[in-house]
Amino acid sequence: MDHPIKRDHARFRKIIKGKIREGLRKYVSSSDMVIPKGGKRFSIPVPHIETPHFRFGDRSQGGMGQGQGQGGDPVDGQPNESGEGKAGQSPGSKDIEVDLTLEELAQILGEELELPNIEPKGKHQIESRKDRYTTIGIIGPESLRHFKRTFRESLKRQIITGTYDANNPIIIPTKDDYRYKAAHTKVEYENSAVVIYMMDVSGSMGDEQKEIVRTESFWINLWLRHQYKNIEIRYIIHDATAKEVDEDTFFKTRESGGTLISSAFLLCKDIIKKDYDVNEWNIYPFHFSDGDNWSLDDTKLCLELLEKDILPVSNMFCYGQVESRYGSGQFYKDLFEKYGERSENVILSKIKNKDGILDSIKEFLSKGN
Repeated sequence: MDHPIKRDHARFRKIIKGKIREGLRKYVSSSDMVIPKGGKRFSIPVPHIETPHFRFGDRSQGGMGQGQGQGGDPVDGQPNESGEGKAGQSPGSKDIEVDLTLEELAQILGEELELPNIEPKGKHQIESRKDRYTTIGIIGPESLRHFKRTFRESLKRQIITGTYDANNPIIIPTKDDYRYKAAHTKVEYENSAVVIYMMDVSGSMGDEQKEIVRTESFWINLWLRHQYKNIEIRYIIHDATAKEVDEDTFFKTRESGGTLISSAFLLCKDIIKKDYDVNEWNIYPFHFSDGDNWSLDDTKLCLELLEKDILPVSNMFCYGQVESRYGSGQFYKDLFEKYGERSENVILSKIKNKDGILDSIKEFLSKGN
């Protein structure tokens, strides 16, 4: 039977998750509200939760239903007021910060968006060996000696040989009495994935657009890390040329040149071919831009690269078009004309602003590829 404290703690965690789920759109649209704390834990602010409690009144006021008063009088004895008044000095409501694991946060995201679990391609199998100390052996290092079992063996030996004295119960183990924790090795096969983010950093993609991409990629990574034991993330930026960068550079770089989307697709193709055996990895390319491309010829090249080189080796290809006052949005139209909504592994999404991030995540992840 569970201890009452454990039951209360589980109930409190359930309430917390409910509060976070209610405000999920707010948390998703504001990237600063979910703070990684290292490992697989995150800190999230939630409204202060008032726990039910008794409030004791003054005995002199009498019991329930007693005392002076007329029907319709306020129960607290104060006159009705409009709510208007001078500024006060008392503090307002405060948020409290709670820690959630990656699994808990991903579960909330999955339940709210009704995301299916991903079914990895039968490609990838990475062998993982896990030792579980569930058995007892007669040999082993001193660090794994099982003192309770050793004591029990020594006691049995002394009782059997008649050397045990109940009036002087001294138990002295010998080497034959020693028992050790022994490992049972379990071989598991874990799925691995690589996420390749590509982003247009030309002049038309401003800080607001990059912040949207940063926030959306955080939640996409969260879900994929929940689904895969091993995940790698690569970053490509491009204007008229493309290059691979680290995460910090990816979200802070801004160029002023033109846009050739094919440069990013070519680099993505080379990275996959060089580093990721399609028989071992689940591959997820994401591309974000405002929809501008230099020419129709380059768009044609992009479609050829997608069809021949990227789609055949990917679980899915996702294109997110971040609205910009300078972007034409033409690349989305070209992709839609080619793939529309019928494609199983090409997913298109328009992201108008931060409030659209949650809907875009659902569009990208709802097929379970």
